[in-house]
Amino acid sequence: MTNTKESPQTHFRSRLDIPNGQVDLSHGGGGRAMAQLIEDLFRHHLDNPLLRQGNDQALFGPVRGRLVMSTDGHVISPLFFHGGNIGSLAVHGTINDVAMAGARPLYLAAGFILEEGLPLADLERIVIAMAEASRAAGVPIVTGDTKVVERGKADGCFITTTGVGEVPEGIHISGELAAPGDAVLVSGSLGDHGIAILSRRENLGFGTDLQSDSAALHGLVADMIAAVPDIHCLRDPTRGGMAATLNELAAQSGVGMLIREAAIPLKPEVRGACELLGLDPLHIANEGKLIAICPAERAATLLAAMRAHPLGQESAIIGEVTQDPQRLIELETPFGGRRLLDWLSGEQLPRIC
Repeated sequence: MTNTKESPQTHFRSRLDIPNGQVDLSHGGGGRAMAQLIEDLFRHHLDNPLLRQGNDQALFGPVRGRLVMSTDGHVISPLFFHGGNIGSLAVHGTINDVAMAGARPLYLAAGFILEEGLPLADLERIVIAMAEASRAAGVPIVTGDTKVVERGKADGCFITTTGVGEVPEGIHISGELAAPGDAVLVSGSLGDHGIAILSRRENLGFGTDLQSDSAALHGLVADMIAAVPDIHCLRDPTRGGMAATLNELAAQSGVGMLIREAAIPLKPEVRGACELLGLDPLHIANEGKLIAICPAERAATLLAAMRAHPLGQESAIIGEVTQDPQRLIELETPFGGRRLLDWLSGEQLPRIC
């Protein structure tokens, strides 16, 4: 594999017909068609020095801190939605999983499962979105893989991304560190991503201008750590929403939590759509929000740091960690009553991330 800054026409007689072409089985067959797809589309848009090495792996230098690695499969339907597409989502999702350890994301790898018949123009839109998201985040895609399956064996495009990051010395953030008395914070309004996806599903018959909150959160996390290095837990509430995330953290730490419902940020569009469809917004996935748990005496400082960042302006303190061997999440309603906030039962919104 040679320098991708060379014109593809130096290797192929004609350019890939992206406006009119479709993915076919030859694009995953390991021959000339696959090589041209990689060169004309993937390398053309994702170009960076490590990808340009052209090997089956990316060779990079040593890092200073501890390493973290995370991988995530993305099978969202539809592929395109208000606020992004599967490409940008795949980049943001894995960057966020790495960042939730307090790490600085360094590199991404991407694996594509493409369905025969996918328009090349759609694939290019997806790859351009990945390129823009990774460059905006400063986290390059340095290696990848492409497979093509027969028509009807997938849903256009599935993407798996893997990320590597480094954790600065002195930072220890993990799901088992929540302690009774800690404060629970959220970085903004919940349910935006899930409702944005739901609005695009043809068989549900309602529309909204609500956009997905898909975003890379590592910059917000860096500012939070700079202000409060002793954050105990960070997690992005994706599948299963805030309810699943809080139950996960409570189970890991062996604690309970008391959450004040009135303090949880929710957009009117999300609240209205959930009331219409009988959904609980606290079970709906997010792709650009995080839950933070820190010592109570540091909560005001952390909240100020979060609100000073563009992705944390709607941050709020929503509750506290409690001593509870049953590890229950209690939700205090605006009327003073309490109900349990349990795990999602079944699948509320399939394939939204």
